[in-house]
Formats: sequence, structure tokens, C-alpha cells
Amino acid sequence: MLNAVFFTVVAVMCIYNYALAIYTDPGQVPSSFVPDVEHPDHIVHEIKRKGGDLRYCQKCSLYKPPRTHHCRICNRCVLRMDHHCVWMNNCVGHANYKIFFIFVMYAVVACIYSLVLLAGSITVDSSKDDLQSEGSYRVVYIISGLTLVPLSLALGFFLGWHFYLILQNKTTIEYQEGVRAMCVAEKGGYVYSHPYDIGAYENLISVLGPNVLCWPFPSTKHIDSGLRFRTSFDSIPGTPASK
Repeated sequence: MLNAVFFTVVAVMCIYNYALAIYTDPGQVPSSFVPDVEHPDHIVHEIKRKGGDLRYCQKCSLYKPPRTHHCRICNRCVLRMDHHCVWMNNCVGHANYKIFFIFVMYAVVACIYSLVLLAGSITVDSSKDDLQSEGSYRVVYIISGLTLVPLSLALGFFLGWHFYLILQNKTTIEYQEGVRAMCVAEKGGYVYSHPYDIGAYENLISVLGPNVLCWPFPSTKHIDSGLRFRTSFDSIPGTPASK
């Protein structure tokens, strides 16, 4: 009964977060947004690689806030866009990134716990159950195992990848851009530093929230508008920097 209750709770949380991630808007750029380049607290501004102008989306006819990218599938700009998830038919961005991460976490826990229950049911079956498992039960065990093992590995890797991104305060897009920027910097004799990396713990609470007890739940009250993010240069007043 305890196994049934625990697995049911995990499965319900997994499905609930999945549905919530689908129907939560990842973050939309306000039509009135204009970057304030003269504000003394906003010392980091993202600019175009060519020309050095402020980032502007020709398709949406809007300025792009930091970490914002245009999704060609959704046909809109998304705040702190990580990627477009085909399994959700929605982008993963500023407003639903934590929900998406929590969903993947519960999916991994559910898969691993299912494997544990499956292994236990095979090794601890009574003699009567063993006789039954020679027929249809054994087929169910085999199919379940062949499904759960690769699914657990794939989701486990995916969860580890996004946990690494959270600790670095990067999105998937920023990781890819950072690899290219690192190569360019090394050719010029410089060292590339991700401007939004403010320390592992600060990076963690910026996504999951300051209250550790709320981390397993899809609470997003701690996130702000998504139009500006803390950078490693914020503690150095008057330091001009751009990305």
C-alpha cells in the first residue's frame, strides 16, 4: 500500500507539472518594451554580432530583452528562451522553465521507482505468482523492463543536463552560443565568461526559488518580469560591458 501511495503521488505530480508546463505561457515581450541604455544599473546590454546595434526582432517588430529569442515555430519572441519542446507543443522559457524542470524530475523518479518495483516483483514473487508469470505476466515484465530502462537513462541524462545548465545559469541556446564565443575568445587570447553566472547557489535559487521547501513544487512567485537579469557585473558599478 505504501508503494502504491508513493508511486501514485509521484505519477500525479508528474502529469500535473507536464500539463502545467504545456499551458503556462513561457513569457511574452511587452509591446512597450524599450531597452534603457542610460540607466546606471543596466550596465550589460545584449547587442547584435554584426553592427553592434541593440537586438531587434524584425518579425515581431519589438526590441529583444536580454536572453530573449524568437521561436520560429511559435512565431513569437520568448523571454529567456531555452528551447521549443515538441512533446509539449510549447516553448520552455522564463515563466515555465522551473515547471518543466520539476516535471522531468518527477518523471525520472517515477521511472526509477517503477524499475525498483518491477525488480522487486520479479525477485520476491511467491511460488503462485511464479507460476502465473510463466505466461502473460512474464511478457508484461519484459516489455516493462525494455521500456523503463532506456526511458530512465534518457530522462536521467536530460535531468542532469538541465541541472548543469541551472548551476551555470545558462539556457540551452546560451550554452551553444557560449561554445562559439569561447572559441572566438581563445583565438583572440581572451577568456570567455558567461555574464549571467552569479555563483552556483544564486543561480540555483534564481530558478527554483529561495525557499528549499518549495523546490519540489511548481511555484513561480519568485520570478520577476524576465526583462532584466542579474549579471556578474552588477557588483561593479560603472563597468561598461556588452554581450
